[in-house]
Amino acid sequence: MSSSTWSLQDAKNRFSAVVEAASHGKPQVVTKHGKPAVVVVAVAEYARLRHLERLEAPTFTDHLLAMPTDDGAFDRLKGALRDTDP
Repeated sequence: MSSSTWSLQDAKNRFSAVVEAASHGKPQVVTKHGKPAVVVVAVAEYARLRHLERLEAPTFTDHLLAMPTDDGAFDRLKGALRDTDP
């Protein structure tokens, strides 16, 4: 999958060409001040990438299961209790 690079001004002037190329499986890089800013990709490619991201992202359950399984002891911080009187 090859890509093409467009300056922001060129991409604005030829947006239809950017979209057309992206829809044919060729990601289009748009630069701003000479630095890559965004990539235009086809909807199918975006959906594929989102699906992969969800497969690789840890779930809340994964986070809980990754917690240390020691005896639950922890060092208390030394400090004064706050005054609760108004």
